[in-house]
Amino acid sequence: YMRVSTDEHQKALIDLDPEVVGKQLLEKPKASLTKYEVIAREDIGGHPVTRVTLTSISGRTHQLNVHCAAFGHPIVADAVYGRDGEAAPNGGLTDEEANELVPNANRVGADLEKEIAAAAADKKMCVHAKLISFKHPITKEDVSVTSDSPF
Repeated sequence: YMRVSTDEHQKALIDLDPEVVGKQLLEKPKASLTKYEVIAREDIGGHPVTRVTLTSISGRTHQLNVHCAAFGHPIVADAVYGRDGEAAPNGGLTDEEANELVPNANRVGADLEKEIAAAAADKKMCVHAKLISFKHPITKEDVSVTSDSPF
């Protein structure tokens, strides 16, 4: 679940020290769980990629992106958590931490990540919500919307 930010929430953030907030996030992390299923093996620009279905069990913001990056397989064209993205690589883990916490003999190496990123440079991030379900806030009816992947 994700809370929608309000003007009041935004104003409360204005005077916070980013270092203090970041430290609190690191000291009090919340558990998160993602299920994945391999759907297909494909290629982008002649480089191997894997299509997966991801299911966020805990619903944390950026959870799918961070988990894929930490596992060594960032989402294709992810400008934030992908190779040379705005966030730290490997979901914020050093290579040593990633290998210790999330052992993965098939972790994508930096060179291949860069080649895939270059091949996907003209693409939007390859993530798509196949199914969204929620309780309608007014009618209280269960609503489900499905959509096929555009890529």
